[in-house]
Amino acid sequence: MTSQNRRPTMKDNQAKYPQLRFKGFTDPWEERKLKELGDIQTGNTPPTSNLDNYSTDGVLWVTPTDIKTLVISDTAKKLSEVGVTKARIAKAGSILVTSIASIGKNTLVTMDAGFNQQINSLTPTPKNDSYFLLTQSEKWSEKMKKTAASATMQIVNKTDFSNISTFVPVHKEEQQKIGLFFRQLDNTITLHQRKLAKLKELKQGYLQKLFPRNGSKFPQLRFSGFADAWEQRKLGDIVVFLNGRAYKQGELLDSGKYPVLRVGNFNTNDKWYYSDLELPAKNYADKGDLLYTWATAFGPHIWKGPKVIYHYHIWKVETTSDISKKFAVHLLDADQAQMTNSLNGSTMVHITKGTMENKIVTIPGISEQRNMARLLDQLDCTIALHQRKLEKLQELKKGYLQKMFC
Repeated sequence: MTSQNRRPTMKDNQAKYPQLRFKGFTDPWEERKLKELGDIQTGNTPPTSNLDNYSTDGVLWVTPTDIKTLVISDTAKKLSEVGVTKARIAKAGSILVTSIASIGKNTLVTMDAGFNQQINSLTPTPKNDSYFLLTQSEKWSEKMKKTAASATMQIVNKTDFSNISTFVPVHKEEQQKIGLFFRQLDNTITLHQRKLAKLKELKQGYLQKLFPRNGSKFPQLRFSGFADAWEQRKLGDIVVFLNGRAYKQGELLDSGKYPVLRVGNFNTNDKWYYSDLELPAKNYADKGDLLYTWATAFGPHIWKGPKVIYHYHIWKVETTSDISKKFAVHLLDADQAQMTNSLNGSTMVHITKGTMENKIVTIPGISEQRNMARLLDQLDCTIALHQRKLEKLQELKKGYLQKMFC
């Protein structure tokens, strides 16, 4: 690929040049409306009251909840031969674009498929490449969200969708090269996502087998040399939960001596606030401290950043001589997973300190704790490594999208 450094000319008013291109392509891209790139349809729903319209092994029938990957291969419902006659069918190679409420979930169908009224489809003309348009559809969705934001209801109708403008290469060969490039990159990203998901499943499997369940004092899986029954203890007797400090909005500064750690700072790029207050040592968290978020997002964390003041929705957890800190992380992690599973899809707003302190947990001796923590720490490191690789690939794709499209 080659970079193009050029000054805009008058013809840039009609066409654009991407920053990065494959060798041999220099012509300007041309502006087109989506309706000029292919046939556009809005989906529909054959009556669900008539069971004869649906079957377990018929033609795919896509709804927004089915769109989880860039290329769709299965759906919750399928159309029967009867249902197909009542549905709108997108041909293989069509791009499906959600256009009501959940705007921005797009996918490619590799076989003929029906789709519901929340989705618009674009079936490319022979002059256009399907995967190129699928990749570019992220840009369509950005425009669609702006259109929908100005309306009372989050919706982009067929007319508005058809009239979205975009820039495409003059030559299909350039589209195909770009499409193939992103298909390969997307396949690599998908492979890493699957590896990461399998590692997380493996960890959950270990947590279920390494910790006793249903009141038992013996885990299903143990290290060689350990056979004693585990001991049941009240969690508040082996760890101490220290409350974070509640701040008034006026006390949070845009800059200052100490960062104030809030729940959103763990896993997102939430804005950081600061404080110049000098507080007792218990109100600070240092690198290596065990913290527990108890509102909105639940679970233990080993803090790896600089000295911070932890906010009200976070506890600092101090361990006694009966429990290793590294083991305590995994014990609390297993407990959090069990709590999440018991919710059956519902949402828990928060958990109280008293509930945690009175919880009965089962623990082994310190030596077995250390062996378990070592295994689970190694697994966490592997998961973190794959997570970083995946994030780097996603950032790489983001960069290419910016440079290879107008």
